[in-house]
Amino acid sequence: MTEVTQLEPFAQVLQRAADRKGSLDYVMDMAGHSLPNELIAKIPDDRWLAAFTKQVFQSGFVWRVVEQKWPDFERVFFDFNIEKMLMMPDEMWETKSQDPGIIRNGKKVMTIKDNAQMIFEIAAEHGSFSNWLLSWPSDNIIGIWAHIKKHGNRLGGNTGAYALRRMGFDTFLISQDNEAYFRAHKHIDGGVTSQKSQKAIQACFSQWRAETGMDYTQLSRILSFSVGDNYAGISS
Repeated sequence: MTEVTQLEPFAQVLQRAADRKGSLDYVMDMAGHSLPNELIAKIPDDRWLAAFTKQVFQSGFVWRVVEQKWPDFERVFFDFNIEKMLMMPDEMWETKSQDPGIIRNGKKVMTIKDNAQMIFEIAAEHGSFSNWLLSWPSDNIIGIWAHIKKHGNRLGGNTGAYALRRMGFDTFLISQDNEAYFRAHKHIDGGVTSQKSQKAIQACFSQWRAETGMDYTQLSRILSFSVGDNYAGISS
């Protein structure tokens, strides 16, 4: 692990978050945690496709509407069965994209097919998408992001990372608050999506993880509580 010079001790970040939120107990409760690897390993491929699909549709849209329509998404797309997704002819995709039970956005609907193909290819080599995730070194979470962005559809930015987090996989997020922190402390100075910036942010979180024993999910959330407008009574 590359040592980051002049990295603020995470105890100071945690104390600042506690001061802002009112108590350490509140901060730790809100920080949550990721699922243990043995539970991640049991997640079937169709649930990963469902998670990616939900995140794609929620991006730039009202989350509540997607949640309300989600049972119909599951119905229309055969519970996101990977093989069924890949067997559907183009005309069936066109028909399903117009189903009144879902959000009728043809371009987003077609991400389901592309992301099903990505998951299928990964699972063919590693046994399952979950196995592939767990095979990555914990100090290279950004490598996972890069892969699903390259081989999937609309999974760049925080979209893919949010989907992984929602499924319980341990990943940090580069929220606006967290980005502001790393800029203010001069750990990054270019675009947040650049390889250089993401490597620098990964190094910071990896060092804090070794220092505290916390997982990336906790570290990322606590960091966001410690900066910006995250004061008492305001969740992040």
